[in-house]
Amino acid sequence: MPDPGEDVVLRRKIMAGSGSDVVPPIAAKRVSILERVYGVSAVRKGAVLALLALAWELCARATNNELLLPTFVQTNLAFINGVIDGEIPLRVWTSLRVLLVGYAIGIALAAALTAFGVVSRIGRDFLETLTAMFQPLPAIALLPIALLWFGLGDLSLLFVIVHSVLWAVALNMHSGFQSVSETLRMVGRNYGLTGVAFVRRILLPAALPSILTGLKIGWAFAWRTLIASELVFGVSSGSGGLGWYIYENKNELEISKVFAGLFTVVLIGLVVENLIFKTIERRTVRVWGMQN
Repeated sequence: MPDPGEDVVLRRKIMAGSGSDVVPPIAAKRVSILERVYGVSAVRKGAVLALLALAWELCARATNNELLLPTFVQTNLAFINGVIDGEIPLRVWTSLRVLLVGYAIGIALAAALTAFGVVSRIGRDFLETLTAMFQPLPAIALLPIALLWFGLGDLSLLFVIVHSVLWAVALNMHSGFQSVSETLRMVGRNYGLTGVAFVRRILLPAALPSILTGLKIGWAFAWRTLIASELVFGVSSGSGGLGWYIYENKNELEISKVFAGLFTVVLIGLVVENLIFKTIERRTVRVWGMQN
């Protein structure tokens, strides 16, 4: 009867050269609790935020001037009070309502331009020319034109938001579809895929990382443009958004509320990036092996 330990020994041996050299087995490394905790991305990011908050508090206390830099504790109290009395949620909704509409319109126009650019050479030239012209143009520079054309209201905000979203998303969409390798295209054709099926099963998964990058850039541009626009002409439909909330409190020297408004802007950005876009990435491009 064979020795049960013989099979273990044989599986641990890796023969090299003439067979006289044997590589010793690799011992498994124990991972400490600290290393496991450090391996969690949320913990690392939380530590970074905690360090930034600590630095903010120390700098504010060293400055000792609430009109220049309120402490982190004062800003959080102003933020909590603004949430409890409903003012900050109302301002956030006023801003997001316009932002989401403009963002959706910008994505739809970008998809149409990209489709035109993918299916024809003249469409590609048209898209590349327009993106080269308008991508470097800051959306905030169009505020005077928006005021002349649409007046003070949601349409002016939508105009500058769509401009900020459209070109960044269209450029990344087109770049993503153009970067799909010919090998993948040939695989799809060999399987008999054509038309919508070819786009859905071959082109879209391969281009999705670039598309998501464009969506994230478009979101960041739209969010910044909206806040900047509201700081200039923020009253819309009888109530101002988050940018106007910051501007009003600056005029009233409520600096802790100003920083609470800025804190809200940053908080929304973190939520969108780490909850919405990260979730989409985990369920699509990472599952498909298109991204590490």
